[in-house]
Amino acid sequence: MDSTGLFNDYHRWQRFNRQDQLSREHNAALRKLAESHAMASRVTEGYRSMADKGAKEGACYRTLFLRRRDKAEALACEGWLLVRRVLAEGGTTRVRATLLESFTLEDGSIEPGTKPACKISLDIYDEILVKRSMSLGCRVDRHDDDHDTRFVTFLDSVRGDLKKHLQ
Repeated sequence: MDSTGLFNDYHRWQRFNRQDQLSREHNAALRKLAESHAMASRVTEGYRSMADKGAKEGACYRTLFLRRRDKAEALACEGWLLVRRVLAEGGTTRVRATLLESFTLEDGSIEPGTKPACKISLDIYDEILVKRSMSLGCRVDRHDDDHDTRFVTFLDSVRGDLKKHLQ
């Protein structure tokens, strides 16, 4: 086998390995969120804090989410989220943010600035969890694109150097 083919296979393996790692991390974060019985009001407060730090310091937070492909299963993706505003309107909470993707299976790792950031809207709402027992939990889905769902944004994973890529 020539070295080019070998290195291509290695890079493909790295991409699938990273995909598997993100899927496991996303599933674990969703499980932890469900076990904590976090309600939408509590999650909303976290997003308000992110919006405040985003406005003052340009803070971007690591987020994992599922992206459903046409007639295929949903795969975990990774990005950085600059939360601009949190709006509560008549029982609905909507988050306005800018997403800078940092990993998809199709693209692999994406360096900041190589792919344009996109403005998104997220909905935060309570849901009934029925896997083990009837309980309430929280869910965050993209409002303006139903292919992206189950956002988990980490308050403890933050960067302040991405603002120039979010314009």
